[in-house]
Amino acid sequence: MNELQVIGAGLGRTGTLSLKMALEQLGFGPCDHMVELINRPERLRHWKALHHTGTTDFAALFAGYRSIVDYPGALFYRTLLAANPGAKVILTVRDLDSWYRSALATIHGTKPQGFGAKLNAAFTLLSNRGFRRAFPVFRFADEAIWQGQFGGRFTDRDHAIAVHQAHIREVKATVPAAQLLVYDVTAGWQPLCDFLGVAVPDQPFPSSNSRREFGERVSQLMTEGRMSLPGRG
Repeated sequence: MNELQVIGAGLGRTGTLSLKMALEQLGFGPCDHMVELINRPERLRHWKALHHTGTTDFAALFAGYRSIVDYPGALFYRTLLAANPGAKVILTVRDLDSWYRSALATIHGTKPQGFGAKLNAAFTLLSNRGFRRAFPVFRFADEAIWQGQFGGRFTDRDHAIAVHQAHIREVKATVPAAQLLVYDVTAGWQPLCDFLGVAVPDQPFPSSNSRREFGERVSQLMTEGRMSLPGRG
């Protein structure tokens, strides 16, 4: 099995899609990300096994991937690092107030009790192909992230931020310093390239998945049954 070279420990809405694009430009792709799971929900069974048993068929789960960022990987960064001991770990961070507002307005809304409930109604009434394929992923995210990591209290701002702060402390305490980069994507290429030991590209650092773009991807999922990825159409 080809080992993962980079593991992202940063939570969703901390610039993870921009980091995915950057890693792929630097030669560390394909890079796994929640959007990849939504587009390939057949891989969900491996994540469920990891969540419920602590292990899974890593070769099957990561076949074709050289790196991973975002959820659900960030929940299991310790297990992924144990399985890929030579990997480098990137902890994406941003202002926590800004992160909370962004996450509440976007990814939290896909949980079945929120935006997902509306989508579920659409699925029931209209047999929507996109949502029918993606709903198990949203349901898993609710179990593992919103009910699991955040204890069903993500709408409690102070609690959600405290959980995120604890996650940051844990990553810093767990990952050997030589293997860890604490990274704000607004810093651009230099710290990322220095950490990975590669040259800085002669092109702007990628930026993607604003709230508007997130909404457009959800709409695309509902109409086309998939979410497009930057550079892939």
